[in-house]
Amino acid sequence: MNYAQTLAEEFSIRSEYAQNIINLLDEGNTIPFIARYRKEMHGTLDDQTIRAISERLEYLRNLDKRREEIAALIEGQEKMTDEIGAALSAASTLAELEDIYRPFRPKRKTRASVAKEKGLGELAEFIMAQQGDGLEQKAQEFVSEEKGVNGVQEAIDGACDIIAEEVSDSAEIRRRLKNIIRLNAFVKSVAADPESDSVYKNYYEYSEPVSKIAGHRVLAIDRGEREGFLKVSIDIEPEKCLRIIYRLTVKGDGELAETVKRACDDAYSRLLFPSLEREIRGELTDAADEQSIGLFAVNLRGLLMQPPVKGKTVIGLDPGYRTGCKLAVVDPTGKVLDTSVIYPTHGAAQVAKSKEVLRTMIKKHGAQVISIGNGTASKETEMFAAEVISAVPEKVSYMVVSEAGASVYSASKLAAAEMPDLDLTLRSAVSIARRLQDPLAELVKIEPKAIGVGQYQHDMPQKRLGEALDGVVEDCVNSVGADLNTASPALLAHIAGISKTVSENIVAYREENGHFTSRAQLKKVPKLGPKAFEQCAGFLRVAESSDPLDNTAVHPESYKAASELLKLCSCSMDDVKNGTLESLKDKVQSIGKEELAEKLGIGIPTLDDIVAELSKPGRDPRDELPPPLLRSDVLDIKDLREGMEMKGTVRNVIDFGAFVDIGVHQDGLVHISQISDKRIRHPSDVLSVGDIVTVKILSVDEKKGRISLTMKL
Repeated sequence: MNYAQTLAEEFSIRSEYAQNIINLLDEGNTIPFIARYRKEMHGTLDDQTIRAISERLEYLRNLDKRREEIAALIEGQEKMTDEIGAALSAASTLAELEDIYRPFRPKRKTRASVAKEKGLGELAEFIMAQQGDGLEQKAQEFVSEEKGVNGVQEAIDGACDIIAEEVSDSAEIRRRLKNIIRLNAFVKSVAADPESDSVYKNYYEYSEPVSKIAGHRVLAIDRGEREGFLKVSIDIEPEKCLRIIYRLTVKGDGELAETVKRACDDAYSRLLFPSLEREIRGELTDAADEQSIGLFAVNLRGLLMQPPVKGKTVIGLDPGYRTGCKLAVVDPTGKVLDTSVIYPTHGAAQVAKSKEVLRTMIKKHGAQVISIGNGTASKETEMFAAEVISAVPEKVSYMVVSEAGASVYSASKLAAAEMPDLDLTLRSAVSIARRLQDPLAELVKIEPKAIGVGQYQHDMPQKRLGEALDGVVEDCVNSVGADLNTASPALLAHIAGISKTVSENIVAYREENGHFTSRAQLKKVPKLGPKAFEQCAGFLRVAESSDPLDNTAVHPESYKAASELLKLCSCSMDDVKNGTLESLKDKVQSIGKEELAEKLGIGIPTLDDIVAELSKPGRDPRDELPPPLLRSDVLDIKDLREGMEMKGTVRNVIDFGAFVDIGVHQDGLVHISQISDKRIRHPSDVLSVGDIVTVKILSVDEKKGRISLTMKL
């Protein structure tokens, strides 16, 4: 297979770009490095597209490997024909290959294999030929007490079992029936016990076309079936399928043709349909899984790329009832300054004492923001914090953040190594504070699956989910970059080219030798060889370096070009250091990009990147997004009225809408039909986790705690 040509067609890119990506991947280059520093070779594709190409390339290679294995197995049986060889060459999916191999696959004992052992294969061939008459007369020849064929009817039945299995194994019949089922069948679910109450009541009598059923409904039905509440089936009129089978197998109207028909009926009901039902349901689940994993990845990207709250001392509150609310103060760099435990949900005396502790912490440390976890007792803690804020002279605001995975992190070896002197409950409060300061740096410490911004994540194929989410984390970390002198091992381990062991070696080197003073110093880190340096250097920043380029995303391989560019534009490294190069873009434009790129020996995409970096050294792409929505007062669901307009933060995007935090304990739902006046395919086309949106209250169900919102203002 010409992989480059196939990928070029599927991704609508030039074939030379596809071939370059294949070569770069095969040479051991990481996806972030290829996306950022080899743009001329692939036409400035983003990391997500290159990752998709990489995954597709792996699938195509596995497909060819399996194609060769099957061909060898069939040839080993001396049954290979030109027709089978052509079918194998034409197969474009693993499922198609397995259908071709099906008749040759070693089988366990079946009715057909028993009939073949009795010597009824020749009778089956006679029947399938459907020439002439005399079935009973022919069958009489195969009656044999020695072989265990005790009568004419038994011989015919055995031959029909052989025909049924051959029909069931036919790749062409299976292909056509799958298409018919995909187009015409329905997914049907009924209650296992109609009297039982469950969250699956909507599916107790449910039917939807296979071709139209949404992924989240497939996953809901699958889960309902696993939990024993639903019975699920694929429903189609058998005649639609049988007509296809008859057309491919039955010739004429005689006695033999009728016998073949009976064998086809048996093949369909006993072998074909149960097998195809499993396959089609498997296809639906696989497609739903991929869609859900894709949505999880989109949401995770939005969460990780939320703008940080920089330069502020933050108080983290980890709410709780019985064990109290854990409190931690961290400075703008994330260093722990103070900790305590307060009891804002206990009696009046404890509440008063808790207020005094929080007031003291705000004043003592100059705290400007309070970060509140959204778990148990979050609402009460939020109301408590709002009361304290309203009564202090300092200007303080707060934000409720997701605490998903905080408890997992606080009990981890990483947290123990970072905060050995703190109780694990207080580590959660520190994590909650740091999540507001720098969501990316803190959330990379937690397994992505534990962050919880998707649907049915526990039902997903965990290996595939893990791979997809790890890819998102890698893309986000490398798009932002990391400070070589402050980054944690967890953050460094996601930088292109750096393994977990090397990340720990970097931190150990830093602790032993003091701060890095240049990127080149990385080469002294144990196990960080030339290839790893090439991959990671551009994503690591060294603010303390005497070379200003070490604090930019300019790759060391382009330092010479960057220096030459400055000279040609009558600028200096001091201008880079002082951040006074806003006019560089205009100077480049006036000289001409093509002319400059040719003089410097680089491509225009690399030139554009160098200019952007020199103009804003140390820039953070997250700073270009709207800042987080901080609050100073608190609302109750009772305060909401239909028609109220409010600002909120998108917390989760799902297939049928988005959940928005509007400052009350319950997130409101914007249904997909209420997101835009235009028809949209999916909520993620318009919204991302972390977006700040204006919404209007449609309805409030106080008893059920449901808030319906609209973005159609």
